[in-house]
Amino acid sequence: MRKMGIGLQLFTLRNETAADFAGTLRKVAELGYEGVEFAGYGGLSAEELKALLEETGLKAIGAHVSLDNLRNNLQGEIDYLKTIGAGYIACPWVSPEERTLEDWKKNIAFWKETAAEVTKQGLVFGYHNHEFEFQESIDGQFVFDAIYAADPANIKVEMDVCWVKFAGQDPIAYINKYAGNLPLLHLKDFRKDEEGGMITLELGQGEVDLPAVVAAASEAGVQWLIVEQDNCQNPPLESVANSLNWVKQNYLALV
Repeated sequence: MRKMGIGLQLFTLRNETAADFAGTLRKVAELGYEGVEFAGYGGLSAEELKALLEETGLKAIGAHVSLDNLRNNLQGEIDYLKTIGAGYIACPWVSPEERTLEDWKKNIAFWKETAAEVTKQGLVFGYHNHEFEFQESIDGQFVFDAIYAADPANIKVEMDVCWVKFAGQDPIAYINKYAGNLPLLHLKDFRKDEEGGMITLELGQGEVDLPAVVAAASEAGVQWLIVEQDNCQNPPLESVANSLNWVKQNYLALV
């Protein structure tokens, strides 16, 4: 298999970063993660965060940037990410009140415009999915597919395989479908609770065929495997350490 970068989505450690942002990043580096994807910057200036990344040796993969910030502060987000050396800016969420068919069409048009500007300024724009993008269709295709079909050259896929499977779809088939346009992949595991909801788990403990996902990702040209766990049963730093151990044993040992 091809070597991909191993990163962590810092949303997993949101309570830890809220209490001690710099200290948490230092612990992430000590665990052995190569990079981080931000979900907020801990109140640090871009120059302060750049210095912290240089100190820890962590690579800034990119950031999840809210739809509101994309609409109202796109240039500020681009400038910040360029300063810290990040390559990706991704929209991570659409609120329930903006999921009508007309809203989807408007947002896709907005993302197309945003992606063109982000590309023009030297970064890569992506969209991160949940399950709801598979619950509505536009012109005969899932919203998930319609988003990327709007501008494949500029809107890249940040696939969360956990949500793809939760939505009843085949993560491997979707990885293969977007080969070459899928630079970032969220590596995550889950099981369903008694009501059919999602319980996120440490890697290797749930329903996702993670070895097959990693192999397909390698073939598909994925640049970063990004570990994420929305909610942890153990202390979150312990959980991300356990998940990284799974990656070491089941992927890095094979590269």
